[in-house]
Amino acid sequence: MGEKGIAMGLNPGNSETFGHCRNGVRTTLILSRSDIAGLVSMSDVIAAVETAQGDVARGTASQPSPTAMSLASSSAKFLTMPSLADRQGLASVKLLADIPGNKERELPVQRSVLILVSQATGACAAIIHGQIPTRLRTAAASAVATQHLARPDCRILGLIGAGDLAVEHVNALLQVRQIDRVLVWSRNPATVCRFTAQVKLNFPGLAVVSAASPREVVEGSDIVCTVTPSREPIVEGAWFKPGLHVNAVGAPPRGDHREIDSAGLAKARVFLDSLGTAMHESGDILLALADGAITEGHVGTELGQVIAGTVPGRISREDVTLYNSVGIGIQDLAIGGLILDRARQKGVGLEIDLGA
Repeated sequence: MGEKGIAMGLNPGNSETFGHCRNGVRTTLILSRSDIAGLVSMSDVIAAVETAQGDVARGTASQPSPTAMSLASSSAKFLTMPSLADRQGLASVKLLADIPGNKERELPVQRSVLILVSQATGACAAIIHGQIPTRLRTAAASAVATQHLARPDCRILGLIGAGDLAVEHVNALLQVRQIDRVLVWSRNPATVCRFTAQVKLNFPGLAVVSAASPREVVEGSDIVCTVTPSREPIVEGAWFKPGLHVNAVGAPPRGDHREIDSAGLAKARVFLDSLGTAMHESGDILLALADGAITEGHVGTELGQVIAGTVPGRISREDVTLYNSVGIGIQDLAIGGLILDRARQKGVGLEIDLGA
């Protein structure tokens, strides 16, 4: 990808295709997890996410803060993540369920469904299983942040966490930087072994090294991605070296969870996917503010402003930059529109008439 930005390759969706007409009846496309697998490329997702986040800064897309719902009867938390965009001609909402008790049930702790609606008519265009789109757009957002904030000559990628999202981050960051070595750490050695096997299978020639600690990853890398569901800080700002870029990704949308300690937030120039969303659900930000390590002025810049060219990103080689990724609705809308276009082209999914 060129240093001028990765949105240049985007082929925006045509809103005329949304709300498919079959025998004169507008229908809704239902897409399961298996329907979505392999449907879109990471490079296309990166381009779509970059452009969509820039559109928020340009005022042609709307990104409200999510609404969180919970009851005293359970530790479960439900978030509605809305968005609206002229480019795709869509409104969207993702319902995200964060259910800690699912771990004991051997079920995913986070589950989601994405609904796409025509901006022009209000017709429901699609209902999409959320797991794969969420994983793809999360890694793509880290790649967009890396493209705009990391040094161009970065070669070593550090990963703290080694699950499926870590593998997806390798794929995404290879699209924007010439990575030749990956340092990886996880609490579970078996997870690291599985990660290493997947990376070597999918990206032959890429060196993968298992690190003994998170500190070894941070101190030995040019780019660090944290992809753990940690509640307590797993990365310390004291380990940050000049020129480092960090994508803080993994903490769930809860104000008492964080991966980076307060010193790390204070030491870095911090960029957000959405200020409103971060101030509602990013423990990395909220706990650093509560500690008095930073002020709100320290975390006021959104990545979309950098993409749109209204705010500078990296200013010098010595900058430590940190992208605090909480995940936002405009990213879901961007990948949802892309998936819907491709599914229509390939005849994938189940068409239903909700008005029947």
